[in-house]
Amino acid sequence: MQEVMDKLDIDRYMPVLIDGAINVLLAALILIVGLMIASKINTIICKTGEKYENLDDTLFRFLGSLGKYIILAFVIIAVLNRFGVQTASIVALLGAAGLAVGLALQGTLTNLAAGVMLLLFRPYKVGDFIEAADRFGNVTEIDLFTTILQTFDNQQIIIPNSQIWGNQIINHSHHSVRGVDMHFGVAYKENTDAVREVIDSVLESHPHILKDPAPFVEVETLNDSSVDFLVRPFCMGENYFDILYSVPEAIKKALDDKGIEIPFPHRKLIIEKEG
Repeated sequence: MQEVMDKLDIDRYMPVLIDGAINVLLAALILIVGLMIASKINTIICKTGEKYENLDDTLFRFLGSLGKYIILAFVIIAVLNRFGVQTASIVALLGAAGLAVGLALQGTLTNLAAGVMLLLFRPYKVGDFIEAADRFGNVTEIDLFTTILQTFDNQQIIIPNSQIWGNQIINHSHHSVRGVDMHFGVAYKENTDAVREVIDSVLESHPHILKDPAPFVEVETLNDSSVDFLVRPFCMGENYFDILYSVPEAIKKALDDKGIEIPFPHRKLIIEKEG
C-alpha cells in the first residue's frame, strides 16, 4: 500500500519538477544569451566611436554602457517572468524610483545632457584654447559632466558642462592661421604713411608673422587726441600669444627710434582775455 502511495506522489509532483527544471534551463539560457547580446552591443557601439576620428570615444563608451545595462534590465525581467514573478509592480517601482532620482539629480542630469551634446558636436577638443563661461584656458579634459581648463598661470578650472553648452564658445584653436588684433595711437601731427612704414618694418622682421596673408595695417579711428591704427598680423595658432605680447613693445621702440609721438589723453585749455 505504501508503495502505491509513493508512486502516486511521484506521479503527482513529476510534472511540477519537470516544469521547474525547464524554467531553470530556459532562465539560464535567457541569461546567457542576454549577457552575450549586451556585451556584443557594448562592443559594437564602442568600436563605432573608435572607427571614426571625428567621433568622441568617451561618448560612445557611455552609450555602449547605457545600452548594455538597458538590455540586462530586460533580461532580468524576462528571467523573473520564467519563475512566475509578477514584474509589472517591479517595473512600476523602478519607474517611480527613476523619477525620484531624476528629480534629485536634476542639475547633474543637465550637465550630463550638455556633456553628451558637447561630445557629439565637438565645438572644441582636448588641447584647444577656448573661452567659455567667462573663462579662458587650455582644454585638458572633457567628460560627460565637466570640462577642465588649465590657465596660463597654471590653475585648474573645472566648469560644469551646463554652463558651457547653450552659451557663447570661442575656440581660439579651431583655425590653424590666426590674426592678432592690436591697436596703436600716434599724434595728429605725425605722417600716417611714415607710421605705417615703421609698423610694416617691425612686422616684416618678426620670424613668426606670415607673409601670406599679408598683415593689415590701416587707420581705424580718429580719436580726440590720437590717430589710431588697427594692426593685424597673421601667424600660426601656436605663435599667437608670442606675437600678442612681443610685437607691441617692438613697435613702441621702433616708433620712439623714429621720433614718432605716441600721445596720451590730454586737454588743451585756451584762456581768452576779455578787452
